[in-house]
Amino acid sequence: MPDLAALTRNAVKVLPEGELERKLALGRPLRVKLGIDPTARDIHIGQAIPLQRMRAFQDQGHTGILIVGDYTARVGDPSGRSKERQVMSGEQIDENAARYFEQALRILDPDRSELRFNSEWLGKLDFGEILRLTRTVTVSRLLERNDFERRFKTNQPISVSEFLYPLMQAYDSVAIKADVELGGTDQEYNLLTGRDVQIAYGQEPQVALTTPLINGPNGVDKMSASLGNYIGIDDPPAEMYGKAMSSVDELMPDYYRLCLEADAPPPADPYAAKREFARRLVERWHGAEAAAAAEAGFDRMFKEKRATDDAPVLDLPDGDPVHVPAFLADHSLAGSRGEARRLISQGGVRLDGEPLAADELDVPRSRMAGAELRVGRRFARVAG
Repeated sequence: MPDLAALTRNAVKVLPEGELERKLALGRPLRVKLGIDPTARDIHIGQAIPLQRMRAFQDQGHTGILIVGDYTARVGDPSGRSKERQVMSGEQIDENAARYFEQALRILDPDRSELRFNSEWLGKLDFGEILRLTRTVTVSRLLERNDFERRFKTNQPISVSEFLYPLMQAYDSVAIKADVELGGTDQEYNLLTGRDVQIAYGQEPQVALTTPLINGPNGVDKMSASLGNYIGIDDPPAEMYGKAMSSVDELMPDYYRLCLEADAPPPADPYAAKREFARRLVERWHGAEAAAAAEAGFDRMFKEKRATDDAPVLDLPDGDPVHVPAFLADHSLAGSRGEARRLISQGGVRLDGEPLAADELDVPRSRMAGAELRVGRRFARVAG
């Protein structure tokens, strides 16, 4: 018998009501779809939430299909943003997708997982077929999407290509004959549009299962790698532990419930709750030994006010001054030069305990040499 509770754990909505039970009663493996964002290289613990639901389906014999939106990335899905995203190069999309899938398989069952690129089918549609697709949904229906409705009412521009995005995502469901589509609550409209388009193409419509979105450690913004406000499942243990400990207290109930899938609530004491969460999170992704080491390292850093004994030593590049954003990115202390600049502007980069000023991007070589470098919760030493 299917374990419905395991499949729908922490789900916000399963639409329409009773449809998932009906599909499970068919007695065949269901095709469970999740679209992934090719603009992101790394999976954070918020993105792991729908992947955990996909794994639950796989554990009951169903197939998980990750759809890389390489073709739709050329359009740009705002997903609540006030403007469409920038177009990406095919090379960058392929690199990000490979990295994402590698990390996703830390959650998913490789034997029941498929990775598909929607350019496989969208790139083959001729203009007549695109027109057929556009006839499946009305403009008034498209304007029901919250971000489109808001922008339309405030006279902000909406390109025709953006209107095509939910139709293209819906056609993905047609192409792979999806039985279930997973997505965050910000994707509810797109998931339901998939049902409408499948019906128009003579298919049984998919079930829409939405999962919660969570805020990043700052407690204000949605967890996002592009904002630097995230905990990545592939973060090094010490960094993961430090990010967890830096999270605001109010996040702990959601983090325990959604990221750890814990049955019990967090300890009442906020500091104890964060220490337990940080330890369990690192243990989940890196093992018990790494979690113990990360906790001990954190205590040495912040209880004893000194860096860990195993802080890496970083060689300086040629030239004077040293361009700090490039230095941090080259040594993997920041995901990119842009992220490094954001860290500097937020006071998150320190040399010998002193934060760099927001405009202090180029530092004399003599100041860098031999200095203790702190980037967020991570320490390093610069070679003298």
